[in-house]
Amino acid sequence: MKPKVALVHDWLTGMRGGERCLEVFCEIFPNADLFTLLRRPGAVSPTIERMSIHTSWMQYIPGVASYYRYLLPLLPLAIQQFRLAQYDLVLSSSHAVAKGVPCRDHALHVCYCFTPMRYIWDQSHIYFPRPRFSRISWAFLQAVFRRLRAWDVKTAHGVDEFIAISHHVAAKIRAYYNRTAIVIPPPVNCAFFKPDAARRRHDAAFYLLVSALVPYKRVDLAVEAFNRLRLPLVVIGTGPERQRLERIAAPHIRFLGWQPDEVVRDYYRRCWALIFPGEEDFGIVPLEAQACGRPVIAFGKGGALETIISLNHATVESSPDAAPTGVFFYEPTVEALCDAISVFQRHATAFSPAAMRGNALRFNRTVFRDKIKDFVAGKMGITIG
Repeated sequence: MKPKVALVHDWLTGMRGGERCLEVFCEIFPNADLFTLLRRPGAVSPTIERMSIHTSWMQYIPGVASYYRYLLPLLPLAIQQFRLAQYDLVLSSSHAVAKGVPCRDHALHVCYCFTPMRYIWDQSHIYFPRPRFSRISWAFLQAVFRRLRAWDVKTAHGVDEFIAISHHVAAKIRAYYNRTAIVIPPPVNCAFFKPDAARRRHDAAFYLLVSALVPYKRVDLAVEAFNRLRLPLVVIGTGPERQRLERIAAPHIRFLGWQPDEVVRDYYRRCWALIFPGEEDFGIVPLEAQACGRPVIAFGKGGALETIISLNHATVESSPDAAPTGVFFYEPTVEALCDAISVFQRHATAFSPAAMRGNALRFNRTVFRDKIKDFVAGKMGITIG
């Protein structure tokens, strides 16, 4: 008899890296029920939209899709509303609270963890900078953080198996939850993101940045660097930081907002290089660019060390003599980014489109799908078609 499966995802408000993973889960388990705190209809792919989707009471708060991140203290209450007693397998994909969903004792709960909740752990200073708060507000915020961290650690013990998106995240899971995790990197759709055989390398006329416009992505670093260098930069993505970034950007920096995948792919193919200025737990965007045969200039910390073979650094996943697919900078400063761009410009001919695509193929969507199926099937002692 087939197991009854529940998929749990924090929220469905856009099609980003986490939703690319969820999409594969939906393909593996098309008859599963999908639970999420809230959704914006039409914001995710048809594969996800076709699922039987159940939302929490947060869905009924007027306009909640535009400010749900400010309801952080309420998120644990919302996820614990769900009761999944009838399910044999619960597969949560979590960067906030999805892993805290209550399950029955004999169910297998596998958490595909994008990161422990960054808002309350390692990046709380970015989301909640101290100067913005009065002394009383800051004391209240710290009390909220203590309660959320305690809840986060407690619910981690309700997970049977953790899968981390990177060795970087596995180390966080070990540090914060005292749990071990295997590593299965997120998928890259290399069948879709591929070079344009008719396009020549010298057709490029700009650098590219593809990102949600939120503080920890450090898009401001790129804007300031390209203001200084007076080089053309195209920014694709949207978020609460957009207006501020546009105000400080010079005219040669263009903001295109959200764009469909076909447009993003075209910009990948035509750019000189992708700029990736923030510390990420993994980072699918750099691999999409590499799949299209384009190099990456990235902050050399976090998940980028596992996905980019830098001209000036041997990564943990590659041999020292592997062909480079990018350039790292190691300090989160405008000067360091400018220096990395200069290094790239001096050595632009060192980057082979074939080598960059070959590196991305290690993370192909089919590889991810097979690894997830094999892991779950092995834990449950079943065959998954």
